[in-house]
Amino acid sequence: MHKISIVIITYNEESRIRPTLESVKWCDEIIVIDSCSTDKTIDICKEYSNCKVYMQPFLGYGLQKRFAVEKASHHWIFSIDADEVMTDFLRNEISSIASLPTIEPNGFYVPITTIFMKRVFKYGHDNKHLDIRFFNKNKGTFNTNNLHEGIEVEGAVSKLKNEILHYSYINTRHYFEKFNKYSELYKDQALKKGKKINALQIAFRLPLEFMNQYLIRLNFLNGFPGFVWAVFSTFYVFVKSVKVYEANLNN
Repeated sequence: MHKISIVIITYNEESRIRPTLESVKWCDEIIVIDSCSTDKTIDICKEYSNCKVYMQPFLGYGLQKRFAVEKASHHWIFSIDADEVMTDFLRNEISSIASLPTIEPNGFYVPITTIFMKRVFKYGHDNKHLDIRFFNKNKGTFNTNNLHEGIEVEGAVSKLKNEILHYSYINTRHYFEKFNKYSELYKDQALKKGKKINALQIAFRLPLEFMNQYLIRLNFLNGFPGFVWAVFSTFYVFVKSVKVYEANLNN
């Protein structure tokens, strides 16, 4: 049976890390890279005998997760975030694959479903959207993107049937704490690339983005939480664009 290392990055996740760890504790090893948490995150992680915790000041999402992969003892890696839970069906599917003499693909896309305001999004982009999470580290790893990091794998990639549940935000306050962090990272990344945004682009994109989020991405089928998600997502695109515009004015 192929051994599997789980990799997780954390920072002050005491309120939600336990369900994540419970869902993956069956694996051979859990690697946690913590960005100097000041709460009980590390204490909770250390309750799990197969969990190894390493301290590393935050390097950016891509580099932080790549560092976690480098610390893993086994070739097969499953990456999960501290606000995600592996379903029992997914665990069984991965176990079946790991029991094969040879695993032909070098990586696997995993469906991820958002849960927001206690609503499971059963429709649209945030229902079972695909992301590579299970891979052979000899054939791939995370890119170095500071934001919107991803796993790049050489050779064949397949898809798993069962999903991760993504408990996206604790509450509205938590959403906007992360909102500000992500929009700042986007601005910094955009400026490094020399990106320019003008006022007309921002103004015209606002209603179009809401139509995209609410209608095209089918969030109108996800009830009131889907409406809130569409509004918040539209506002995020608006604010990150304004930050780039404002930074361009000051340069």
